[in-house]
Amino acid sequence: MVTFKGNAVTLAGKSVNVGDKAPEVSLVAGDLSGKKVGGASEKYQIINVVPSLDTPVCATQTRKFNEKAASLANAEVFVVSLDLPFAQGRFCSTEGIANVTALSDFKNKDFGNAYGVLIADSPLAGLLTRAVFVINPKGEIVHKEIVSEITEEPNYDAVLNAVK
Repeated sequence: MVTFKGNAVTLAGKSVNVGDKAPEVSLVAGDLSGKKVGGASEKYQIINVVPSLDTPVCATQTRKFNEKAASLANAEVFVVSLDLPFAQGRFCSTEGIANVTALSDFKNKDFGNAYGVLIADSPLAGLLTRAVFVINPKGEIVHKEIVSEITEEPNYDAVLNAVK
């Protein structure tokens, strides 16, 4: 169950689980080009999902992934939100985020629906819930955390251990 400030939240989309093939989804990069996440890749993919980079917990989560997970040579780290690519770019520039690729799901919410992380109700309806997925180079989900309380941070150590 997911909550926002203690109140239950419903998630929409198709839920994926550890062991599943990670759906391949195209998101929008800062230059408005398409960038694929999911599916097979040369490296592990750490997909850090946040409601909005314009909130303190989301900003902290992204900064921590920039510091911790981005130092892994065998992993590519993404932050996915529904923020516009321009806002994501400003955030990354202001915060010195250079090791995490910001991607937006604003066009069709394809990522939110494919990974089951789109918030269907509550004051945050229409945004993505806080979550982290780790996908191995074969394209399989090896770690999934849907953070139970949206206002709290994920378990960073579990994410890093899934890549090691």
